[in-house]
Amino acid sequence: MIGAGAVGENVADYATRGGLKVALVEAELVGGECSYWACMPSKALLMSSTALNAARAVGGAREAVTGELDVQAVLNRRDSFTSNWDDSSQAEWVAGAGIDLIRGHATITGVREVTVDGQVLTATHAVAAVTGSTALLPDVPGLRDARPWTSRDATSAKVIPQSLMIVGGGVVAAEMATAYQQLGAKVTLAARSGLLGGQEPFAGEFVRDALTDLGVDLRLGVSPTEVVRTEHDLVETTLSDGTTVITDEILVATGRLPRTDDLGLENVGIEPGDWLHVDDTLLVHGTDWLYGVGDVNHRALLTHQGKYQARAAGEVIAARALGKPLQTEPWGAHVATADHAAVPQVTFTSPEVASVGLTADAAQKQGIDVRVVDYDLAALAGSSLKSDVYKGQARIVVDESRKVLVGATFVGPEVSDLLHAATIAVVGEVPIDRLWHAVPSYPTVSEIWLRLLDAYGRP
Repeated sequence: MIGAGAVGENVADYATRGGLKVALVEAELVGGECSYWACMPSKALLMSSTALNAARAVGGAREAVTGELDVQAVLNRRDSFTSNWDDSSQAEWVAGAGIDLIRGHATITGVREVTVDGQVLTATHAVAAVTGSTALLPDVPGLRDARPWTSRDATSAKVIPQSLMIVGGGVVAAEMATAYQQLGAKVTLAARSGLLGGQEPFAGEFVRDALTDLGVDLRLGVSPTEVVRTEHDLVETTLSDGTTVITDEILVATGRLPRTDDLGLENVGIEPGDWLHVDDTLLVHGTDWLYGVGDVNHRALLTHQGKYQARAAGEVIAARALGKPLQTEPWGAHVATADHAAVPQVTFTSPEVASVGLTADAAQKQGIDVRVVDYDLAALAGSSLKSDVYKGQARIVVDESRKVLVGATFVGPEVSDLLHAATIAVVGEVPIDRLWHAVPSYPTVSEIWLRLLDAYGRP
């Protein structure tokens, strides 16, 4: 296994449990991007502000809040979640799972052959490339010389800058704008295509309004045309509308690239620097021994989805190696079917955005007979109890021909807690008439399920 992030660890674990001897190669920290530079530190940066805002939104608790956010305490708490970028405990877990850990840079030098800093390893059955992705830096004049931040710098910063320019409108950009503005930076965000593209349009609209209320300077519909690091160590960003923004730092969050450029893929006839194209068992097309799991295959760039793929890949590698029967039908044990139509995702802005499956637009483009049902989350008794200023919206996307949900989106405080029920409904293809019998507790925000079904009507 090349890459000992959360996904690589799980591929190795499932293959080991399946009866194989596994070596796990890592050039950086065991635990990877999610543990040290993405999921965990980013959410730690956001959570303190989220908790403070929640208290201020409830009468009685609001009056008890007498202080402001302790920024250094937030950074210290973030550091605790990354174990101060020390991977000792994760390396111990690998050893305890019976997996051999090899530290160094891995290069594929032949079929089933991997060379790690001069040491040649030959796999009996398979090699899995689980190398993840890295930040894309757009080709903007002066940008690279301006020493831009990527998501790694934003989540590991030791000091909050007075001002920050963020380029991009996706999850990383929206979350870091939320975090840094509340941690005391003056944030400007430039997003050529708006916010949270690919989500339901109302999700981006709610986040846009929330960021504006926080004081973020939103520049939507524009992009950088030139970036200069000045002699005073400031960043001067010229935008496509002719305006100029001067900040202490610039964070680029405009997409991801696969970490395959120095993997040695050219040695086995695969184009380096490209995403690995795989089938539903995560086997790279054109091979019978190379697997691509997690971000590197570009199916769903999410840790939880990568770990889901890892289970399927680890088990199918072991099954093929030992000649065991495969379950490769849709939703079988050895395939990653959910990657196609049931991917859950949470954006931890204020408000949160939680979604699973297809948007209405995506479903229509697939030729599905779509019916959309919307409901104002603020109208629920449970919402008004949770917050005196609750704002939110819910949407389900129904396949009318089959009377099942194919997508759901929730926007509002703590709506991530609603997501798994929606995921089960989509994955399980639970008929609408059966969902009527899943009674939500009152008064909770889960009552949204009853209200959505009421609005839909009896099938």
